[in-house]
Amino acid sequence: MTTSSRRGSRSLATQTAELALAAPQVVAHRLTRMALAGHTPNARDRKEFQQMGAEKVAAFQESWMAMYLQAWRVQQQMMATAMQSFWMPWSRVGGSSTNALEQWQKATIGILGQGMAPVHRRAVANAKRLNRTKLR
Repeated sequence: MTTSSRRGSRSLATQTAELALAAPQVVAHRLTRMALAGHTPNARDRKEFQQMGAEKVAAFQESWMAMYLQAWRVQQQMMATAMQSFWMPWSRVGGSSTNALEQWQKATIGILGQGMAPVHRRAVANAKRLNRTKLR
């Protein structure tokens, strides 16, 4: 595994761990808030509940678009590498990362990292914000 690939997988692992800690905190806070609000939530609760749904949709749309664009970039790079190696087999295309397995591994980590970023960013920000607020 190359250094950049290890760095990418560490970053993805860090994002995943932070998300695994932040998401349950956010869910617990919001479920408690819903339970305390009952059938007549106040304006602050209604705003939080509306924001909760809207930000999920936005985060997942951003995530899918980021993954799509990263996959498109990777496909373009791999196609260029394949074409160059076909037309100029004597040249070393891409330096030391000509190994197809390394390219696929790096591509997968990059796509997953791009997809995780918007969801991670929102979940961690919500955990920080909600930990500062009082339930009532």
